[in-house]
Amino acid sequence: MREESIEEIAEGVFRISLGDGKTGLATLNLAAGVDVYGEPLVEINGREYRFWDPHRSKLAAALLKGLGSLKISPGSRVLYLGASTGTTVSHVSDIVGPNGIVFAVEVSPRVARELMERVARFRRNVIPIIEDARRPDSYNSVFGLVDVVYCDIAQPDQSLIAIQNCRRYLKDGGTLLLVVKARSIDVLKDPKRVVREEAGRLQSEGFTVEQVLFLDPFDKDHGMIAARYKKILND
Repeated sequence: MREESIEEIAEGVFRISLGDGKTGLATLNLAAGVDVYGEPLVEINGREYRFWDPHRSKLAAALLKGLGSLKISPGSRVLYLGASTGTTVSHVSDIVGPNGIVFAVEVSPRVARELMERVARFRRNVIPIIEDARRPDSYNSVFGLVDVVYCDIAQPDQSLIAIQNCRRYLKDGGTLLLVVKARSIDVLKDPKRVVREEAGRLQSEGFTVEQVLFLDPFDKDHGMIAARYKKILND
C-alpha cells in the first residue's frame, strides 16, 4: 500500500508526495477524469488531483521559486493574456473553481482551437477570446473588472501590453503577474538585467512591485514580476 501526503501551499495549490517517490505541485481537477497535456492524475481521499509540471508552466515554476502570494484563489476573476493551448490556463481554472472565471486571450486561431478543444470544452469557467492582447478594448467577452491580470506574451512590448490591459480591466489594488521573456525584449542584454528593468518600468507607471523572480532552471532567461496595481485618475 502506498503512502501519500498532501499539503496545501496556497489556496487551491497542493504539494503531493506519493509512496512511489513521485512528488510535485498539483491542483484539484475541476474536470474529473480529464487531463490536458498528459499530466498524471491521482486520487487522494476521494478527490482527484492533477500534477502541475513546472517545466511546462511558468506559474508553477514561479511557485517553486518562491512566489510569495499567488493572488489567484477560489472565486477569482483572471484575465490571462497569451493563453496558448491552455496548459497553465487549465490549472488556473482548477484554482479559481466553479465560482471563478478565466478570460483566456489568444491571438492565433489555430492555437485557440486547441485551447477550446483541450480546456474550455470541459471547463465552463474558461472563456476563450480570440483577439490581439494589444487591443484590449476589443474584448467583448470580458465583463466587469478582474482580480488578476496574468501576462505571458513573447513580444518586445510585453510590459506595455500588460499595462494597457491592467488600465482597462484590473481592479484597483489588483495584481499583475507578468512573465518577462528577456530574449524577446533584448537578445544581447543580460536577462536578469532585462527583468529588473521591466520591474522598473512598472514602478514608473504607478505599480508597486512586490516580487521579482528568475525562473531558471525551469525556464532559462525568463522572470516573473508580481505587482500591485493602483488606479490613477487618467487611467
